[in-house]
Amino acid sequence: MTSFDDIRPFHDEEVQETIKRLLGDPEFIAAITAFKFSNWPKWLRKLAQPLIKIALDRELSGVKTVGQVQNICSKYLDEVIEKTISKITISGLDNLKSGQAYLFISNHRDIVMDPAFVNYALYHNGFETARIAIGDNLLQKPFVSDLMRLNKSFIVKRSASGVREKMNAYTSLSRYIHHSIQTGCPIWIAQREGRAKNGIDKTDPAIIKMLYMGQKKGELSFSDYINWLNIVPVVICYEYNPCDRLIANELYQVEQHGHYQKAPGEDIISIVTGITGDKGHVHVAFGKVLSGVFPDADSVADEIDRQIIANTVLHTSNYIAAQQLDATLNVDPAQLPEDKKAAFLARLAQCDDTLKPFFLALYANTFLRKTNY
Repeated sequence: MTSFDDIRPFHDEEVQETIKRLLGDPEFIAAITAFKFSNWPKWLRKLAQPLIKIALDRELSGVKTVGQVQNICSKYLDEVIEKTISKITISGLDNLKSGQAYLFISNHRDIVMDPAFVNYALYHNGFETARIAIGDNLLQKPFVSDLMRLNKSFIVKRSASGVREKMNAYTSLSRYIHHSIQTGCPIWIAQREGRAKNGIDKTDPAIIKMLYMGQKKGELSFSDYINWLNIVPVVICYEYNPCDRLIANELYQVEQHGHYQKAPGEDIISIVTGITGDKGHVHVAFGKVLSGVFPDADSVADEIDRQIIANTVLHTSNYIAAQQLDATLNVDPAQLPEDKKAAFLARLAQCDDTLKPFFLALYANTFLRKTNY
């Protein structure tokens, strides 16, 4: 076993065996059926599962490489985009050079769709797609782990406990990221652990410190290494967050009880909701490669935050939410078209009154952070 076999994505020679495992997993078949036929009643979806298994077996029978898996996933992503977003726009790709490996560090609003949209932008514009960092807390179901690692995901061991175990896990992760960039493979990682449920995108300096942990004494200085990594800040701007009501409830429970206990399978519910729910207009903005002198992790985090905030595209939902929380805000009427306003207020109306302040804050804080930065 190499030092990365426990966290790396699957290689081509592992694809067929993994697909065989997936096709034999009833939970995987049920999940695909639920995605394909989300509007069907549960009893009808259950009846359809054997047919879905046959169709998947036929579709995947000739798949032998990760590249082929990516092509199939791209078709499914196109289907998700067609069903769940009104439009997707992309900016900043002119900051990238073809053939160069980058470390993309983005804001984190959705477990699966954040890196999916980044890779969608790269794939459809002729760039190499990125390997995706995903926490092992999301891989409790074997089929989820298999599916993610087939699709160029590598594992972040967030469940590591104890100082020594965490140190070993993060050092291995740091070295894997280094190895990937060194061998020409781009990487995507979120700017923080966990989604920005309050709508405030802020880079955790601990993520930056982790990147340098794999460097041995006498190698590149911290600042030189940050430049070597080719870090590109990315911001994904959603008009609607499909999990907004779930998030509002979680934040309300934390305020009321001081903590929130996730129910079994709740992460899977968030993943499915994030994929299948309405997102409206999605904008993906790529920033400029970090370069210059960076004395410490805080200075790197500050520059990533600066670019993310500068490149954030505000949607009508952000303006309306801010105005709902503070009626004295002077918002340009051009940013509040009646049809968009009515759609957002209808979405808000589905929330319990106790949850509405948290629901609104998720959208309003993006507006406030950009306008007050």
